[in-house]
Amino acid sequence: MRPTDGRHQRRIPNWLIATGAGVFAIALLIGIVGMSASQGRPRGQVVAIPPQQPAPVVEAPPDTGTWPRWGVTHTEFSGDAEREEAGETASHLLARVPLVQNQHIMGWGADNPEPVRGKYDFRNLDRRVQFMARSQALPVITLCCAPDWMKGGEEGRTDWNTLEAPPNRESFDDFAELAATVARRYPTVEYFMVWNEFKGFWNAATNRWDAEAYTELYNKVYTALKSVNGNIKVGGPYIPIVSDKEGRGSELQGPWGVVDQRDLDAVEYWLKHKKGADFIVVDGASMTRDAGAYPDDFSALAKFSAVTTWLRQKSGNLPVWWAEWYVAPDNADWTEERRTAVQTVAMMEFATGGATTALYWNPQRKPGEDCPGCLWRPGTGEELPMAGVLSGFTKWFPAGVPLVPLTSANPAVRVLAQERQLVMVNTTNAAATTTIDGKQFDLGPYEVRWSARGA
Repeated sequence: MRPTDGRHQRRIPNWLIATGAGVFAIALLIGIVGMSASQGRPRGQVVAIPPQQPAPVVEAPPDTGTWPRWGVTHTEFSGDAEREEAGETASHLLARVPLVQNQHIMGWGADNPEPVRGKYDFRNLDRRVQFMARSQALPVITLCCAPDWMKGGEEGRTDWNTLEAPPNRESFDDFAELAATVARRYPTVEYFMVWNEFKGFWNAATNRWDAEAYTELYNKVYTALKSVNGNIKVGGPYIPIVSDKEGRGSELQGPWGVVDQRDLDAVEYWLKHKKGADFIVVDGASMTRDAGAYPDDFSALAKFSAVTTWLRQKSGNLPVWWAEWYVAPDNADWTEERRTAVQTVAMMEFATGGATTALYWNPQRKPGEDCPGCLWRPGTGEELPMAGVLSGFTKWFPAGVPLVPLTSANPAVRVLAQERQLVMVNTTNAAATTTIDGKQFDLGPYEVRWSARGA
């Protein structure tokens, strides 16, 4: 299976296009030669169609009373792929406080679900759904991506290089039927996100998103899912919200940067033309495209609450989901303490902004590999810092919990509080002392600390 980290797609900047123009002719010549050698050759690997398998029987999700708000998306490697002991340790780690858990139907740990029209391979997806059930998940499925035959490829083959291509318009109904098949197979899953980051829906000719085509696909999937079970909850458009340090013509900007208006236009088109929605989904990074984290790692995080507020206003207060969120540049050479501190403050922004759900993209790796930001150590299941942060926020800051406004005497220490608990973060690489809620705290560099309130 082709590994993919699923990070938000980046549109190619103008300067890179200009630089590449000088070598285009050479690349074109090489491409012509390559095409002449490969014309007629089937693309992708042959897929063995397994015998029909019965749907897995899993327990219903736990009754949490309130929506947890916080959760995790499973990626290429997760607990179901660990050796038995490590997998069980990871499962218990996730289960100690029930989280929202999300899985894609193709890619990110799942094989091609329908390599031939009407012939299904749900083995990997079954395993992930079973793992989520064992770890007490409130399960979510992301309806991405599409089998090759829906996007111009051959039946019986999977070309992972075209994973991000959307189905052809004439196959939108086929994809909607696949979505309905998935919903029927997993009746304990009631939440579905449609597609992922508008992958394949960027129109280079018009230099904007093809929101019309996406919305047409979304509406067909929405109708198909609701026909399976009217209680199913469906959300979109799952579009990346990107920003720059500077820009003009955007209705959403702040000290953290300027949102690309084309992203906002696509959201508004979907809102106006969708057939229905139970929640609105976006994703994004705190970093700008042109200046990184602006004005700094922690101040940049205010983008998350600003975007959340804009989405709530524009959608008529639909529940806002962040399907993915990122706070560090690719290959950032950060300590785990710094990474955890920045991610914790990001979660504070989601809570204060009123986000209903925020899913952490868990970047698990193979056993023996470094795994910055992971929830457990690959190969052992040993807990890593971010797992504790997720569990703590899930326990103390579920969706709708009343927040208590508290002030830190030291502005370098950020704080989030509810009636019985608070969490604080030292945003500097030096020791810090502060007074919060009438108590003095001494924190180490980038320390995240919880403290009980009241009696």
